Amino acid sequence: MEVNQYLEMFIEESKEHLQACSEHLLELEKNPDDLAIVGEIFRSAHTLKGMSATMGFEDLADLTHKMENVLDAIRNEKIHVSPEILDIVFESVDHLEEMVMDIANGGDGKRDVSSTVAQLKRIESGEEAAREVVATVATEEKPQVSSVLEYDSFEQTVITQSAEQGFNAFEISVTLREDCLLKAARVFMVFEILEKDGDVIKSTPSVEKLEDEQFDQQFYVAFVTKETAEDMQKKLMKVSEVEEVKVAAINQKQFSEKQQYEASQEAAATATATVEAVETTDATTAKPAPAKSTAPAKADKSHAPVGNKTIRVNIERLDILMNLFEELVIDRGRLQSISTEVNHGELNETVERMSRVMGDLQTIILTMRMVPVETVFNRFPKMIRQLSRDLNKKINLEIIGAETELDRTVIDEIGDPLVHLIRNSVDHGIENPTARRAKGKPEEGTVVLRAYHSGNYVFIEIEDDGAGINRDKVLSKAISKGIVTHEQSLAMTDNQINELILASGFSTADVISDVSGRGVGLDVVKTTIESLGGNISIESTQDVGSIFSIQLPLTLSIISVMLVEIEKEIYAIPLSSIIETSIIRSSDIMNAHNQKVIDFRGKVVPLVFLEEIFEVPRKELQDDEFHSVVIVRKGEKLAGLVVDSFIGQQEIVLKSLGNYLTNIFAISGATILGNGKVALIVDCNALIK
Repeated sequence: MEVNQYLEMFIEESKEHLQACSEHLLELEKNPDDLAIVGEIFRSAHTLKGMSATMGFEDLADLTHKMENVLDAIRNEKIHVSPEILDIVFESVDHLEEMVMDIANGGDGKRDVSSTVAQLKRIESGEEAAREVVATVATEEKPQVSSVLEYDSFEQTVITQSAEQGFNAFEISVTLREDCLLKAARVFMVFEILEKDGDVIKSTPSVEKLEDEQFDQQFYVAFVTKETAEDMQKKLMKVSEVEEVKVAAINQKQFSEKQQYEASQEAAATATATVEAVETTDATTAKPAPAKSTAPAKADKSHAPVGNKTIRVNIERLDILMNLFEELVIDRGRLQSISTEVNHGELNETVERMSRVMGDLQTIILTMRMVPVETVFNRFPKMIRQLSRDLNKKINLEIIGAETELDRTVIDEIGDPLVHLIRNSVDHGIENPTARRAKGKPEEGTVVLRAYHSGNYVFIEIEDDGAGINRDKVLSKAISKGIVTHEQSLAMTDNQINELILASGFSTADVISDVSGRGVGLDVVKTTIESLGGNISIESTQDVGSIFSIQLPLTLSIISVMLVEIEKEIYAIPLSSIIETSIIRSSDIMNAHNQKVIDFRGKVVPLVFLEEIFEVPRKELQDDEFHSVVIVRKGEKLAGLVVDSFIGQQEIVLKSLGNYLTNIFAISGATILGNGKVALIVDCNALIK
């Protein structure tokens, strides 16, 4: 076994422990006297230190160790929590996160943290004394560890000769945590440390049973080394999920005593020639070691470790599984088409049953790819804390619905847009304490990050109780930048004016800062969300606050579409963009500003003739009295897509067009239909201006 095979597990667990540290540090900042929180942070740091040392990332382990010393002093009440100390610990966690990310990207995790280490050393107090106490206790406890292992004559000889050559012989007891999931991996890490510093003589249970995890939480090792008992204990305690390590010197006097005892028993047996007498003597005087050595194997079944309920699966495997299932979806469509044409009873019944089973399978596979938005939301409390300090504002972040789940693909893309929106709310929305007092508001502003399901969509909202959007200021800036004309601005609704802040290069910031005001960010947010098949809307009331609402599809790979036909070509329009379908008369079509439009429920809606957009060749010109129109939307904007006919609704698999067909206007991908034909998927966002 190689350490590298545990690298992926190390990275994932490190991220989890660092996230736990960040969350508990934020709690500690609110409750500085709660030592239970300090204990939680200490445990996460201690585990991370052990994992890092075991994997050979010494810089990571060293920084964690220095941070751990400060936490240890706090929990032992040698120093008290202060904002300055928390700032340094937060800074340490930031460095650790960057080191782990560097390792994840193939680096060595090395980073210049000398300044942070120096600051940790300065605030550390009483650490040396604490360490002396621990060493004294360990020294006192060492002889008290009772012998568990039984040694044969060969093993006794090895231990005795090792002692004569200056080696120390120890009996080591290692206890893993009850919630340890990968016991074999932890055993391997323990043995790797031991083999670097000496030789393992024997173990109980055997190595084979340890590798097969055929033990409870404790195992024993006989070991010879030139290291001290204290050093070995400290090294082994660095292994993740090790709860306790006891190191005791092997009492070699017991070997000579045992040999003398066995010799006397043999003499007695020869003298009396009574085997029963020997057996009786053995039964009454034998040491209890064998009973102890088998104790782990005879543990009560009620305390047996519970089977693992979760496993870690590489996302690439789920992607492969999804791709294979997508092929099944295509074949299902083909089978349904054939079944309809043949119209055979048993075939129809079989296809229907297969469709039901595949529907259940699709639900399970999509669910496997779902990840709580908590994985994204968790980064924001620390960010809000830092922004509050940078901007001299008091801000409280509330997170609602963090357990809401989204497809992993969407989760990976939504993080940066949310960062931009939250920074925008904090910088432009929340006022400084003086301004809030003048408006009769509490000094502390509130930003609410909310997520919830609705149908086949997930909504994420960022709400603040800040200044809101200044309608006049936005219009003035938009007109000066040429985004809209003065005449256009007169007819704009409040929501349309609000959405002007999403235009490229738009900013109302009077001062350019690191937080915002460079004219980048919100237009990127809009582009990213629309590329995911979602949309963003803004509601705002001046001096009351704003709500940015993002609508996202649950998954991107299998979508519901309306199939339409133009001449003999078939196109797919995502249902997420469709409001309704309609049949209109040619006489209902009007012209406005060189654009054909219709009156749709009191709104002027422009028409887009797809045959012109996609240059579909016509065998003969058509002059139909009626037109089939699909009304689609992009935010608040509407458009009517004119087609020849509607085919119907269908679930399809979204496929990319490949490297040779990139940037095709108004086409987002393709799909294979049940009859084997390819249908292009229309990008409605590109058609609506």
